[in-house]
Amino acid sequence: MLNIYIVIPAHNEEAFLAKTLRSLCEQTVLPKKLVVVNDNSTDETQNIIDTFALEHTFITGVSGISESKHLPGAKVVEAFYKGMETVDENFDVICKFDADLVFPEDYLQKISEVFIQNKNCGIAGGHCYIQKNENWVIEGLTNKDHIRGALKAYRKACFSQIGGLKRTMGWDTVDELLTQYHGWEVCTLDNLHVKHLKPTGATYDGIAGMKQGQAFKKMRYGFLLTVIASVKLGWKKRSLAYVWNCLRGYFSIKNDYIVTPSEGKFIRKLRWNKIRKKFL
Repeated sequence: MLNIYIVIPAHNEEAFLAKTLRSLCEQTVLPKKLVVVNDNSTDETQNIIDTFALEHTFITGVSGISESKHLPGAKVVEAFYKGMETVDENFDVICKFDADLVFPEDYLQKISEVFIQNKNCGIAGGHCYIQKNENWVIEGLTNKDHIRGALKAYRKACFSQIGGLKRTMGWDTVDELLTQYHGWEVCTLDNLHVKHLKPTGATYDGIAGMKQGQAFKKMRYGFLLTVIASVKLGWKKRSLAYVWNCLRGYFSIKNDYIVTPSEGKFIRKLRWNKIRKKFL
């Protein structure tokens, strides 16, 4: 099997972190290293990390300090890189997981098998499921061909070629776009259901919409694609205000791009082709 390293950013996750770590400690294929980054927590997160680190030699903890406000984007990526600073380069797969997930016991085994069997697979992952009443249903914030930022697994060569994770909102979209730009595949595993204990967006405010719009600008979407993407997100969130905030965010920054012109051209073409396939 492959050498799998996992980095988990954690900010005030005392309600969920132990469940996440327990599910990873019960895997049929264990990670070689698992780093939990305590990002400015004020609850019992650190005690949970310490307890698991004492019981499992492959688990370590590291502290990071960032702004206390919990927002998607740069904050979580900065915490991820804080964890990356503590590991060596002897990994085949690097995972960025959230601290509020429960993984099926064969999750890492299935991920390993995909990377081994498909040499062109650059990113792999399952799908997040949330609890509604007594049932666990797919968290339908994105299409099923997209791997959520909560559970990304990267082949080392792909991770290096795309330049790692971008320190901005939209990092978990541009990573897949750049993966395809460089000729890799994004491999979603529909049979891997991961329980997401804290639904995405539960603690985010209107600033998230602004940051999302800025991300569209940074990825060189162009205005029309930004409108379409913003409306789609607003529809899923049942929020017209979110659409407005996305557009405000798009116009709030100048040419602060995170992709090259050729990458941007590829991204726009990929997005338009996807839209055409959906409606034609």
